[in-house]
Amino acid sequence: MNNAKYIDPIIGTVGDVVTASIHGGGKTHPGAVLPGGMVQLSPDTITGGDNGTGYNYVNNTIEGFSFNHMSGIGWYGDLGNLQIMPIVGETDLRSGSNKEIPFTKGTEGWKSEFSHENEIAKAGYYSIFLDRYKIKAEATATMRTGILRFTYPESKEAGLIFNFSRRIAGKSDYQYINVVSDTQIEGHIICNHTNGGFGRGAGNIDYDLYFCIELSKAFKSKSFFANEELVKEDINYFENEDAGLILRFDTEDNEQIEIVCGISYTDIEGARNNFKADNMNFDSALLNATKVWDNTLECVKVEGTNETDLTLFYTCLYHALLDPRTSMDADGRFKTAQGDILKADYTHRTMFSGWDVYRSEFPLLTLIRPDIVNDEVNSLLNIAIKANSSFPKWELMGIDSCCMCGDPGLLVYADAYIKGIRNFDNDKAFEIAMASGMCETEFKGKPFANLHPNRNDFKNKAYWSGHLSYTLELLLADFAMYKLCDTMGKKDEAEHFLKRAMSYAENYNKDLGFLCPRDEKGNFLDIKNEYDETGCVESNIYQQSWFVPYDVEGLSKVFGKDRFIELLERFFRDADFSQLWNINYNHSNEPCHNITHYFNILGLPERTQYWTRRIQKEAYRLGAFGFCGNEDVGQISAWYVLSALGFAQVCIADPKYYLNTPLFKKAEIKLSPLYHNCKISDTFTIKCDKDPLKYPYIDEFFLNGKKIERSYLTYDEITSGGTLLFVLKNAEPSV
Repeated sequence: MNNAKYIDPIIGTVGDVVTASIHGGGKTHPGAVLPGGMVQLSPDTITGGDNGTGYNYVNNTIEGFSFNHMSGIGWYGDLGNLQIMPIVGETDLRSGSNKEIPFTKGTEGWKSEFSHENEIAKAGYYSIFLDRYKIKAEATATMRTGILRFTYPESKEAGLIFNFSRRIAGKSDYQYINVVSDTQIEGHIICNHTNGGFGRGAGNIDYDLYFCIELSKAFKSKSFFANEELVKEDINYFENEDAGLILRFDTEDNEQIEIVCGISYTDIEGARNNFKADNMNFDSALLNATKVWDNTLECVKVEGTNETDLTLFYTCLYHALLDPRTSMDADGRFKTAQGDILKADYTHRTMFSGWDVYRSEFPLLTLIRPDIVNDEVNSLLNIAIKANSSFPKWELMGIDSCCMCGDPGLLVYADAYIKGIRNFDNDKAFEIAMASGMCETEFKGKPFANLHPNRNDFKNKAYWSGHLSYTLELLLADFAMYKLCDTMGKKDEAEHFLKRAMSYAENYNKDLGFLCPRDEKGNFLDIKNEYDETGCVESNIYQQSWFVPYDVEGLSKVFGKDRFIELLERFFRDADFSQLWNINYNHSNEPCHNITHYFNILGLPERTQYWTRRIQKEAYRLGAFGFCGNEDVGQISAWYVLSALGFAQVCIADPKYYLNTPLFKKAEIKLSPLYHNCKISDTFTIKCDKDPLKYPYIDEFFLNGKKIERSYLTYDEITSGGTLLFVLKNAEPSV
């Protein structure tokens, strides 16, 4: 089926904007990429501000096209290396929109105006008309190469500018450029955190990028430049802290020049091999990209008549499949953060936004792409072993940036093992998890970098003084360890972790009526009201107080069940789901995700159905402003995909998928016999007896013809295959 036609990469492409909220938009990019592709070739409108992808839909100029981008992230982003810009005539030797490296001599830069009316973004393809130069620019990609095609006007001054020092949220440190021939260029770009990158350097992300470029047309002249000045010497090799290169061509009207570039994070041989493995001309690569996306989307298919819902569904599925991406070369090699070059029999991956993606992204992938989950556990395990640390929390380029809180790598590992996804060294993985969960400071005779604090208030009393979010996230990790140990038959260890996890109730402040942070002596901090943000990460007391997903029924008793339900209703009723930020239910950020399904657990499934549908319809829209907040590396999208199918895994490592009314009358998940049991079928089909857009409430449902009297299915039931039938009704919600 041609479902890739529904993908609209423009959705969510707003970055830093001046609004009533301090938070920007989805921060996705519109460029060309394959599922999990190393290359994500996209236009850059700006370098600077909280525009982590380098592209912001509200800008009206383009400064070039670079070969690697992050998608749906904040913290100022990273990558954006090897920027290429087609030009005609003379220009300044700076882009003009790079806020990280301001002008010293120029004024306008080489950037060009453009109009969104001339912009086309599809799965695996991007094009734009550069008004200043009258050049049509197009981009497509394979797994490890990017291909640009520029259509020039007739000119004796046509050119290409290569900006080798560019890096999002900073600059690269040093560049080595070798012009091999009049059609070939190779190079090595060094990026250290001392010059910026993720968190403007606070993420400590260091990496090397190697590249191998081939042009379809020989250049007639070349000039290196640095610091906005041309280098006079006629040289073929240049190294500098701010290296650039201008190539010149004579072009006829509508003449096309193609640039094929293979990249590697391993070494120059990796870049050359990747170039050879994926070398295609533009048209062949575009045809391949379309086929790859169509085939990839076969993992889950939906049938419906609402074009907006179809576009949102497949675009969200597209974003959920961009990361974690491959960071290994075509020959199976990859470089560790310590500089070792290894070879693996799995696909080594990078870009693990753990705190975000453990909630919906990985529960979705365990159903539709368990192979990716298995790869990621292997990748996180490799990194943890090399670093002698907990599993990474927010990983990029083999380095844990330590952004956000909790132990999400442990959660993803535990969830995978419990679900039977186990093609990794579990003995080593369990050792890392235990060292982490037991707050060890030493492992294998060496210092252990633990995400769990070795301090009395946490190790002995299961809370982290001053931090409610950290406390609750790490108690969730304790619950995951309980489930993991229980699955393995390790009863004593399971009992230890369950006892810790269930201590969450000690954080309930009876005077305030919510969970609260405590000081080192166990006394509650002075909290003004439920909207106070003290001790909370990107949330407030009201939002964070719900975060005991493993014991919702028990939490309701702590609050008093009637009051709990009343507060839950108010939480949703007082929120504006379309806004970028809310002090009540806040779909823009992860701590609130899946709370609509608490009503299921409390015996009020119609309220789950009502509020989930409201969020689907109000928090997701078409266009650049289509996401209600940072897309968060697939998490915002994965929530939508799962809910559209009718599911939410409320608690990681507890393999129950709670039900809501699907968006489509029919959907089909293609199961994996390698990872799923497929006892009944290798597909799981979801059907509604009526149009779910007109009949938004569930009357009853049947699994393979048997009526189910609970509000969830287990992972094993879903992955056995067969058919889930929803019998729908049109009823007013019970308030």
